[in-house]
Amino acid sequence: MTAIQRFDHIGITVADLSAVTEFFVGLGLEVEGERMAVEGEFLDTVIGIPGSRTEIVMLRPPDGGTRLELSSFVRPDHLPGSPTAMANELGLRNIAFEVDDLQATVDRLRADGYKTVGGIGQYENVWRMAYVRGPEGIIVSLAERIG
Repeated sequence: MTAIQRFDHIGITVADLSAVTEFFVGLGLEVEGERMAVEGEFLDTVIGIPGSRTEIVMLRPPDGGTRLELSSFVRPDHLPGSPTAMANELGLRNIAFEVDDLQATVDRLRADGYKTVGGIGQYENVWRMAYVRGPEGIIVSLAERIG
């Protein structure tokens, strides 16, 4: 018997929930429901931090696939991560999305002040891809299917 039934969501802890939400909405994700606060016995038990409180925004892609949970801690304050982490550092390094027009998406993000980690690469005749460092150092992998 398989324990996993489906991929539900990816969670990212951020400092500025509004700015990061705006970034992902600008990429085409949609806010699901309302921004909500979570605290109490459930949260304390699951994350192992007594007295915690977090605010959460759930986002979904247009195809209704795997959701993205953005969480910002009110209590205790967040701990800084490495906003310049590179792909070889242990841990979650990127979140990937397929886009229709990679160059236009990268150009728009650059105009908004975001930078690519490297350049736009091509894998055989299948994909063109770029890593963009979004707010708080989050690396977003953008891929365009070409084959």
